[in-house]
Amino acid sequence: MSAIDWNWVRAFRATAETGSLSAASRQLGLSQPTLSRQVAALEEQLAVTLFERVGKRLVLTAGGAGMLEHARQMAAAAEAFALTAAGQSSDVAGRVSLSVTDAIATHVMPDIVERLREEVPQITIVVTATDALSDLRRREADIAIRHVRPTEPELIGRLIGELTAHLYASEGWIARHGVPRSVTDLGGATLLAFDPVERFVSHMEMLGLTFGVEQCRVVSNSALALWEMTRRGLGVGVVLDVAAVRTPGLVALLPDLRRTPVPLWLVTHREVQTSRRIRLVYDILADELRRLVMSGADPGETPEDADKTG
Repeated sequence: MSAIDWNWVRAFRATAETGSLSAASRQLGLSQPTLSRQVAALEEQLAVTLFERVGKRLVLTAGGAGMLEHARQMAAAAEAFALTAAGQSSDVAGRVSLSVTDAIATHVMPDIVERLREEVPQITIVVTATDALSDLRRREADIAIRHVRPTEPELIGRLIGELTAHLYASEGWIARHGVPRSVTDLGGATLLAFDPVERFVSHMEMLGLTFGVEQCRVVSNSALALWEMTRRGLGVGVVLDVAAVRTPGLVALLPDLRRTPVPLWLVTHREVQTSRRIRLVYDILADELRRLVMSGADPGETPEDADKTG
């Protein structure tokens, strides 16, 4: 048998995992006819029927199911090859992709990108705003800023320190509802809550704030959306302090209340850490995030800054 075209195998794997040619074509950035031809070519070369159509979905045959694990192993080998090649690159020019939350993308990254443009203008910076934990192993991002410690053994996570968040309301909201003097005064307030609500309420309880789920009348998984709603006076929201200080008209409520810690983990893959281009961006990110953490710390306070393997 002649060598198998990797593109055919990739098309088969994507189709098997998404269950349709249209979804697989979107994932791979190919036209549906091209993807269909690649799958058909693989079936012809292997002399195996890989899929059967059930309604609008493509379902693996027994022969196709037997081939899928091999396709995944080939994909893993290809990804490892690409990671190693990226890690060996000494060329500074090129792209470095960053995965960050929408709040960090909006309130923190512009200053950092400004420095990157000044110091390494030959590097193209790609900032993806997402609350999902990007798969660094598949190169969805070269570097991620996360709020939780990475657990994957092949990833390296560095805890830079902690930002803080707090309860805020707009001046307009306060004009309508008054300044709350205690937690009890917030009993009837509309809370702008993070999804899932139950986890949000539980976290608030740990900080000494007891709210009912029924108070969470506006819910989102976007910190940026909740920040804007807080700014507009739609309710009381939990906002990053670094965002609040740049937002005219936001007022911290119950200032003596313990602030919410927001850890900053800088994460990358072991292999790509040896890339000069990625390392340059990584070091500038670490320096700027440390500076940001220190600017919000109490005098003399030193944030935990240790290299840890996730």
